[in-house]
Parts: sequence; structure tokens; C-alpha cells
Amino acid sequence: MMSGAAAQAAEPETPPIGIHRAAGPITVDGDLSDEGWKGAARIETWFEVNPGDNTPPKVKNVGYLTYDDKFFYAGFEFEDPEPAKIRAPLGDRDNTPSSTDYAGVLLDTRNDGKTGILFLANPRGILYDAVMDDVGGNEDSSPDFYWDAKGRITSDGWVLELKIPFSSLRYPKGDPRTWRIMLYRNYPRDYRYQFFNVRLPRGGSCFVCRSGPLTGLEGLPSGGHLVLAPYVTGRQAGAAADGPGTPWVNEKVKGDGGLDVKWTPTASTALDATINPDFSQIESDVAQIGVNERFALFFPEKRPFFLEGVELLSTPIQAVYTRTITAPRWGVRGTGKFGATAYTALFAQDGGGGSVTLPGPNSSDLADQEFRSFVAVGRLRRDLGRSSVSVLGTDREIQGGGHNRVVGPDFQWRPSDKDTVTGQVLFSDSRTPVRPDLADEWDGRSLKGHGALGWWSHNTKTVDWFGQYKDFADDFRADVGFVPQVGYRQTYAEGGYTFRPEGFVRRLRTFVIGDRSTDREGRLLNRQLSFGTGMDGKWNSFLRLWYAFDRVRAGDGTLPRQQLLYIVQLSPSLVFNQVGVDGNVGEQIDFDGARTGFGATINLSATVRPTNHLELRFNEARRWLNVDLPTGGRSRLFSASVDRLRATYTFTPRAFLRVIGQYVTTRRDPSLYVDEVARKDGSFSGSALFAYKLNWQTVLFVGYGDNRELDEVTEHLGRVDRQFFVKLSYAFQR
Repeated sequence: MMSGAAAQAAEPETPPIGIHRAAGPITVDGDLSDEGWKGAARIETWFEVNPGDNTPPKVKNVGYLTYDDKFFYAGFEFEDPEPAKIRAPLGDRDNTPSSTDYAGVLLDTRNDGKTGILFLANPRGILYDAVMDDVGGNEDSSPDFYWDAKGRITSDGWVLELKIPFSSLRYPKGDPRTWRIMLYRNYPRDYRYQFFNVRLPRGGSCFVCRSGPLTGLEGLPSGGHLVLAPYVTGRQAGAAADGPGTPWVNEKVKGDGGLDVKWTPTASTALDATINPDFSQIESDVAQIGVNERFALFFPEKRPFFLEGVELLSTPIQAVYTRTITAPRWGVRGTGKFGATAYTALFAQDGGGGSVTLPGPNSSDLADQEFRSFVAVGRLRRDLGRSSVSVLGTDREIQGGGHNRVVGPDFQWRPSDKDTVTGQVLFSDSRTPVRPDLADEWDGRSLKGHGALGWWSHNTKTVDWFGQYKDFADDFRADVGFVPQVGYRQTYAEGGYTFRPEGFVRRLRTFVIGDRSTDREGRLLNRQLSFGTGMDGKWNSFLRLWYAFDRVRAGDGTLPRQQLLYIVQLSPSLVFNQVGVDGNVGEQIDFDGARTGFGATINLSATVRPTNHLELRFNEARRWLNVDLPTGGRSRLFSASVDRLRATYTFTPRAFLRVIGQYVTTRRDPSLYVDEVARKDGSFSGSALFAYKLNWQTVLFVGYGDNRELDEVTEHLGRVDRQFFVKLSYAFQR
């Protein structure tokens, strides 16, 4: 949401905004004529920060701010000379891409200049909320908050009202309080225009720190908010007894239930608990091609229980990846801040299932997690001005024997507004479970090692550079994190120069990259030198092209590889809202056969909106590799593909119907492989979901899922399993 030039900001001089209590009641309906808006703080000074450089906006923007005993309010009046071109489709929460109109505020309620919460909405009242974190440089839209918004398109633009409960915010004691705030409007037309109420000079190392002071907040609630969200589910499943084509067995209808609890004893502290959590509302992941991949694939976390204070779980080394807690039976968590110290502590019992990543220097494997375990995670971060120091600890205690314990410090130092220095050192102590039937190294052995990472980034208006060093011991393990590669040292450097021409292209950056990694004995794993360019242009377009000269380890030696890599994205209109293609073409490495071939990877995506209610998302991925034959010539080693269509019809901002179909297939030439492989495999997954949401925890879901696998001989998709489910959850608040 805040990408592009807005993220490349320098320290502004921003006068404070004085806010007063509302003069009367406010009804959030997209109409600013209520008595409560009279006397609200009025913000008329705005700046175009992209593509302009803090120039006057091409359209008028006015913001209003006020509050009462329970809520913080923001109102907006936005001019648009062509209201018919306003891009305001209906959609599910957080579905407000940068190619559509939206606006809102960023609130730094702790006034630390490091972490803020984005509250944005489009003219149809579709909500987007996210945590912005300068320390990690992340914008994470996974967390959801209780708040509301209403928009209204008018004859000369559109109007927006936001109502944010103080119970959804975390802020320290004190009266009166000072927060920090940004007001923001996204205006996509021939280019993507971004307007703020603060100046954001280009070049710099942080974004939240640019927000301006908000003063005058008095008598705010001091905590005591409680949310109880029980749920009940019903499920009826069926499966083929012994794989596709075998007799079908229907299970009995099963019911289940559980409870999520959130209590804020003070305005700066949140306590979460969950019993038998249910994650049936989580959408299936977009499949990724895993053929000829050396390392485990990453999928983002989406489950609500893990997302309070999510920025505190983000560290330079990804030592916390909560999706490794695959089936939590219960969990408790505390998150808060006292003075300049922020903390989070999480405890959960994992019922097992899923996979464990077994890392290595040049590849990783997976093993089944057929055991229960107890998981604990804690992090403490101390702010030192714009810098910070932290300590992280994780522990997984395996039922029946075995453990993984990780601890270590990290820091971020900002010597200037253009430089950021970050580092982390972790130490792990592990004893593997005694399950050699699942993995060779799971024989009860002891493993100890370290992981270290450091980088320095420098950004100005025209020049940027970045340097990074990694050092991971062979026996380092982070079983509660995502560290698929260990036993290596890596040095990475990148430098760029940015031009800002007028015309079709508004930003052009040329760059060069050098990358080298070795194993712990000094043997080369990878060496790369690449150069290229990236640019922003008309139709909200982005293009990046670069050419890479690599040398990559495969088997006992290293092989050369030259590739052209590319990314193309554009958003020409509301109907053809997002179109993109990325991938590479050139020499490819067959890692199993330790040889060089020629191939390509192509990932296509498109979002089409025939109406404001209907959204169609297409994803198509292709990868193929041709290898040389001993007798001369080339032959196709494999072809892999993913085809996915996601259709969503949104009736109102609270109700939608979503249908997903996804087909994954791989074709191989077994005669070209060293080990025995299937000539063809494939799978199809389909799902349908009706959802009605009063808020993110008061929901009704009714769904169906169907999975099928390809029979190699008949090439028929045989049904493997299917299920019907219904879920009802209601959030009681006090």
C-alpha cells in the first residue's frame, strides 16, 4: 500500500496537529454533516510525493480529525474532476490493491517513530489494515483490527469516514497524550499518484518516523477491553480408501468447537488465548512449482491468533515462522510495551502433522512431523532513539524426547537518516527425536551451532547501496523458524543509481549485484554477477530487467549459468486491474543430474473485474528444462505447470461467494533421470466458500472442498477426498 516513492522518505519538519473532542455525535455513513464534525481539526495542506517530489497535488484533499470517549474519527473530502473514473470495486477485507482508489490514516499511537497501523478504505467502504514496521521494513496486512469505515461517491469526488475504537489501539499511559499521524490518499489514473499531509523527501531509511505529531488527546480509555469469540463447526468428509479409484468411504458428520479470547488489561498490553483453534476460513495457498527446487518453499502466515504484535516476531534471521506450529491444541500469548521496551511471549501445544524442514548448505529436505510438541517464543526489544536492541528466544520440546532451543541478540542502528545497520546472532542447541524411520538425522543426535547475519543499507535521492554477510554453522537449527539453508557463508553487495525523467517513465534505476556463497570448508556454492534496470511508468507500470552470470554448485562440482530475468507489471484500468509476468530464460541447472541445460520459468497473473461485484484472478506458472543428450541434441527433461482461477462475487462489503480451481501437473522423461521418477503426475483442488462477516471474528462460513490426483496410466483425475463444512463464530465484546 505504501510502496514506491513514499517509502523512500527523509526527515520532514511537520507542525503538530491539535485535536479536540467531537462537539456532538457522529454517525459513520459517508456524510460529514453530523454535529460532531463541527470544530474538528481540518487538514488542507497536502503534498504529492509520487510521482511528484512534494509538489502541490493535482486534486484537492481535505482531512478532518476528532475523537470522543470510545472512538478516534477521521473524515475526508476528496476532489475528483472525473468521478466516473474512480476505481472502487467491492471485495473482501484487505483487497484494496494499489491500482484502486483508497485513503486513510497511519497512526503511531506509541509515538516511537517505529511502528504504525494503517487504516485505509476505498469509496465502497472496503477495509484495509496493516502494521507498518520501520525496524523490519515490513508492511504486514495479516493482522485485522476492529474498526469501521463508510465511503460515498459524489458529483465532484468522494467522501470517507473512519471510526477506530481506542480498544483496537495500544498506547502508553499519560494525559494528555501525543501520537503521530499521516493522512494519505491513493489516486491511480495515468500514473499512480500518492498524496500525504506530510513532506516525504526522497532518500532515507525509514517511513513511520516521518509521521507528524498529533496533540490534544485527553481522557482516553485505560484498558479493560475483553473479546470472547467462541466458534462451532460442522464437517462431513469422504475419501478414497486406498487412493484414487478405490472404494469411497464417507465419514460421519463431526462437530467441533473452540474459543479465542483477547483481553487488554491496560491500553498498552494485550493477552491472547485460544483453545482448539479452527482455521477453516483460511484460503488455500497459491501453489508454487517445486520441481528442480533445492530449498523448501515459504508460505505466509494468515492465522489470527499469531498476529498480535506481529512485528515483534519479525527478525533479520527468520527464526520465528508460526506456520511451523501446524496444529495448535491451545495457545496463550502476551504482548505489550512499557516505556521504551516492547515484548511478546507465546506458548502453545502443537498436535503435530505437516512437515519439518531439514536444512543443508546446498539443499533442504522435509520430514513428517508425527509427534506432539510444546512451543515457546519470546522477544524483548529496547528502543534507543531511532535505533534498537533486542533478544529472541525460541524452544520446541518434543513429546517422547528431543528439543530445539534458539537464543540470541539482534540490533538496528541508524547513524543517519540515510543509513541503517542491522545484525543478529543466534545460537541453537538441538537433540533430534529418535525417529530414523522419518529422517536419517533423527537418531537422537546432539546438534549445536550458530547463525549470524549483518547488513548496511544506504539510500539517497539518487544513490543507494546495500551490503550483507551471512554465516551459518552446519548444525544450526531453527525448528520454530524458516531457515532452509545452513552450513554456508555468503557475501552480497548491490548498488544503484536512480534517474527521474519526465514522460512515459517517471523513475529509472540502474543497478549491479555481486553475490558469493561457500560452504564451511570454502567450496563454492554460488557466485553471481548481474546488472540491470528497473523503472516505473504510465498505467501504474513497473518493469525490471537484469542479466545474471552465475556459477552454481550441483553435485560435486560447479556449473556456469547465464540467464535473463524479468518482471513486468501494469494496471491499465479498473476492468484490467492488474496484469503481470515474471520469470527467467536461459541456461538452467538440473540439480539432480548435475548438468546444465536450457529452459525458462514464466509466471503470469491477471486480475479482471467485469463489474464492481465480480473479480477474476488468474495465475499461471510454467517451468521447463531441456538437457543435452549423450548422443547429441537436446531433449525435454520436464515440464511443470500451475493453473489457478479464483472467482469472487461480492454481494455487499459483508458477504461474498468465492470459487477456486487449481491444477498442478508435471511431465518428465524418466530415461533422462538417474533415479526412478513418474512420467506424469498431477492434482486438482477445487473449493467454494460463502462468507458473511459482521467483523473479522463474527462470521458465517459455508464451504466445500474437493481434491483429485492424476492416475499416471489412465491419465484420469481420481477423487482423493472431499469435505463440506460450516462454521459460525461470534465475538462478544465488553
